[in-house]
Amino acid sequence: MEKVGIVGYYQVKMYSDANYGRYEMIFEAVRGAIDMAGLKKKDISTVISCTNDYYDGRTISNCFTVEVGGGYMADESKVEMDGAHAVLYGLMRILSGNHKLAVIWGGSMPSCFPYHSTRLYETDPTWERQLAYVNDITSAGFQMRSYMEKYGASAEDIAKVAVKNHKNAAKNPLAVAEAQNSNITIEDVLNSDIYADPVTELMVAQPCDGVAALLLAPERQALKITDNPVWITGVGYSQDAYYLGDRNLYESKSMEMAGKIAFESAGIKNPQKEIDVAELFESNAHEELILSEALGFADKGKGATINSDINGELSINPSGGAISGNPPCATGLIRIIEAAKQLRGEAHGYQVNNAKKAVASGQIGMCAQNNIVFVLEGGN
Repeated sequence: MEKVGIVGYYQVKMYSDANYGRYEMIFEAVRGAIDMAGLKKKDISTVISCTNDYYDGRTISNCFTVEVGGGYMADESKVEMDGAHAVLYGLMRILSGNHKLAVIWGGSMPSCFPYHSTRLYETDPTWERQLAYVNDITSAGFQMRSYMEKYGASAEDIAKVAVKNHKNAAKNPLAVAEAQNSNITIEDVLNSDIYADPVTELMVAQPCDGVAALLLAPERQALKITDNPVWITGVGYSQDAYYLGDRNLYESKSMEMAGKIAFESAGIKNPQKEIDVAELFESNAHEELILSEALGFADKGKGATINSDINGELSINPSGGAISGNPPCATGLIRIIEAAKQLRGEAHGYQVNNAKKAVASGQIGMCAQNNIVFVLEGGN
């Protein structure tokens, strides 16, 4: 079976409230990815968009994005999950042998819709949704509290993750301005407003406006397009129980399973030693620890002991992760792009030395209910 490579990508700078329209963002991202690869519109054979009808406020929400997303006169479809899931769909289409160049784009503008209200539709319609006590905000507090009580972790341990990611975001020119803070301290994080106790505002990957696009091609075409493709060598995905009370929030079984499948398909035996950089979709700072442990980067409850700085023993979220900007439907796609940048040596200002193998993840659902993991490798 031919390998599938990432041959182009583009990410629009993220804003808390963008001053231009979503269609312009989509066009900029897709056109930018095609231009990076030196290709033309006619080279596209399939387009996968990642949007959400609830976020867009209409059914069949991709119907007005076909043209600006490159889907005119091409095979076009939509995924209503995270952008990383859309990449899986694009990967399947390439592996089917029916397509030679897949465009995957995703993004949204939460400045234009009530993000937290729309996420209430993830809850049980009979009991939880009516009262709204369980929602994406309160569940973050449940998850962090569960992790702290199970493993004896402190709020300071989690604040350190937030500090690292805000400082990394300051090096990332595409990060949302509000997340870029090179002088942030643990005290700043702990003293910021309460989001959902014990989570504070500066621990949260705040939703923002943004769009990103990525190009996939089979091996033969990929090597014609670029002499520096990034290969997808493994992928895995899994989903936890729907009800929060039916799973242990201090761990992520879905990420464990997704990682196991991805590592096995990529031939990774010891992820802690073999992976150079990880771009993980952490909705809140504590999730970076939970997801890192689920991937085997540290023992359970020991995620805070990892030296995850840009050139630490295992760099985690050198771009700032989702804390650097969290545009719904694009965040996992951006993690894949950021990992690809590292492997191509293009993460200017936050480049990890000698990065050869990377993982990137996406998620949907409250408390990372569903996780997807990609293993990426650089070189020909």
